[in-house]
Amino acid sequence: MATVDTANRQPLIAIVAGEDSGDQLGAELIAALRRRYPHARFVGIGGPRMQREGFESWYAMGELSLFGFAEVVAHLPRLLRLRKALVARLLEAKPDVMVGIDAPDFNLGVERRLKEAGVRTVHYVSPSVWAWREKRAEKIGRSASRVLCLFPMEPPIYARHGIDARFVGHPLADRFALVSDRVGAREALQLPQDAPVLAVLPGSRLSELERLGPAFVEAAARLGAALPGLRVVIPAANERVHARLKTLLAKGPRDESAPLLLDGHAHEAMLAADVVLLASGTATLEAMLAKRPMVVGYRVSPLSYRIARAMNMLKTDIYALPNILARACGLSEKPLVPELMQDDCTAANLAAATLDLFRDSERRGRIVAAFEQLHQALRGDLEGHAGECAAAAVAELVEADRAAG
Repeated sequence: MATVDTANRQPLIAIVAGEDSGDQLGAELIAALRRRYPHARFVGIGGPRMQREGFESWYAMGELSLFGFAEVVAHLPRLLRLRKALVARLLEAKPDVMVGIDAPDFNLGVERRLKEAGVRTVHYVSPSVWAWREKRAEKIGRSASRVLCLFPMEPPIYARHGIDARFVGHPLADRFALVSDRVGAREALQLPQDAPVLAVLPGSRLSELERLGPAFVEAAARLGAALPGLRVVIPAANERVHARLKTLLAKGPRDESAPLLLDGHAHEAMLAADVVLLASGTATLEAMLAKRPMVVGYRVSPLSYRIARAMNMLKTDIYALPNILARACGLSEKPLVPELMQDDCTAANLAAATLDLFRDSERRGRIVAAFEQLHQALRGDLEGHAGECAAAAVAELVEADRAAG
């Protein structure tokens, strides 16, 4: 059984986060847990945000930041060696609880080994059991003592398989106001208040940008020709993405109609926009919380797509999070926002769907009203404090471990 630091009865908590979003969740979790356990020790794998909260990262978080099936396969031997070393070190440390944040392909294996050794384990951010095979919930339950879910439709799925799962609220729902401030965002970005504004977000990774960037940039150019006075804002997630976007935009206009390329400031760009054109993923949730109508496009690598189709891995006909949430919450069976995936993700299709939204104010209003309801649904029991809800769920396991002695 795991042990506690007997000198001050403060716990040892292991956390493994695989990428930037996990680092953010981990930092908020550590901050909330430290309010309960001021002298707790936090160890494992994490990024700079977690480390600023006093976390000891044994390995670089970048070791786990991979994307797509094909990419993971190429690095599999290294990942397996890393997981073996991490498990050995965690078993020696004997934490009170181990929290794996997202990265299920890596973390579930770590969690299972620790759970088998008597350590209570938490998987924070449920894999998309509503989109892929639901039976995966049973596999997750063999690894995790408790699953922390960001979406309200997830715990009932786990309950059908007898697995302890808690909806803790989505942390992004805490970071956006229920009523968005378009005027303030436009002032901050020095955009005219009376112009139509389009925010374009073609992905935060270079691999995404290579597949999506040209089509998204061309779509924006088409919209500029169709909508007089259109201003386009493109936030870059990091320096490498900024450099690539700058190259893609080099042949475009250099006058007032030229896209405004930003270093970060994705939330401000969304809030300033009338419509957002973006890659499928977490950014669609952010645009929903900003209450901005959107058009969603995406392509995966041809190999990853062929594997998914051949293995019949996808169990959903919709992919964008706002559409999935709207269906799960009973707001709309049909997609709220257009989705253009794989071969349908072309510049012409993206531009046409986005232009339709610009020209239909009544439709935009319906979308915004639905987004307001979904924002409320994503708030946890401790309204405005998803990190506190997650910490409470983890602390219960810490105390259970102490009670078990």
